[in-house]
Amino acid sequence: MHKASSVPSGRGRRCTDVSTYGAALRLTVLGASPAVPNPGCACSSYLIESGEDRLVLDLGTGAFANLRCHVPYTAISAIAISHMHADHFIDVVPYRYALKYGDQRRTQPLPLLLPPGGERLLRAMVSAFAREGDAGDFLDECFAVQTYDAACSQRIGSLEVRFALTRHYIDAYAMRVSDGHRTLVFSADTAPAPEVIAFTKGADVLLCEAALEPNYAEQGERGHSTPAEAGAMARDAGVSRLVLTHYPQHVSSEAIRADAARSFAGEIVLARDHLTLEI
Repeated sequence: MHKASSVPSGRGRRCTDVSTYGAALRLTVLGASPAVPNPGCACSSYLIESGEDRLVLDLGTGAFANLRCHVPYTAISAIAISHMHADHFIDVVPYRYALKYGDQRRTQPLPLLLPPGGERLLRAMVSAFAREGDAGDFLDECFAVQTYDAACSQRIGSLEVRFALTRHYIDAYAMRVSDGHRTLVFSADTAPAPEVIAFTKGADVLLCEAALEPNYAEQGERGHSTPAEAGAMARDAGVSRLVLTHYPQHVSSEAIRADAARSFAGEIVLARDHLTLEI
């Protein structure tokens, strides 16, 4: 079962207090919206913690403000971006402003792990801010920008991160995070894919997108999944818990859960901003 507790934080918002937990692997949802943010919510972003090691997976629209409810923004070990759609990375920009001008400082640049081709795109975008220095300076003063090799694992303190290509409109990478005892797989954006199922096998939790409505039947190129398709991937991968995310608010939580339950008999959790789960 998952655990969550709340404490007051800023302007009446209640944020999860993760400081009460032990050293278990923890997931905090910083944003669960699809590309169009749900009202009052942020886009794709997830904080993974193991002891003092803190890894952020994706940093979509509005996610940086939510991150600040939970931990100091200078205390993050690394950020890893699954793919270069704005709803998964755009808050790198306000994060940079905080690191540059905020009231907290890091002694070393924050590692920013980008997918192949991502650095070129990001530098081209921030070149619009040339009056603050050249495009390289805008990032490099605050971030240690790296391109990850999907064929290799990354070590973030006690956390190992592996990558696998998904089925999306652009290259996107699922991420498998393990502390050596517990494992979570984040699907990134993907249509149903045997590759994602194989990549997830042996994990405890699948954090899977469900951007398409139940009974979506349009043919042709696909880059997303329905709740039932997410459930089928979780079932075929043998995980015990499915966390559905990246879903639109206009579909009721009951309908989303029921659709996933058509194909998955395990525990189903709907991600929402500030939810914390112990893996």
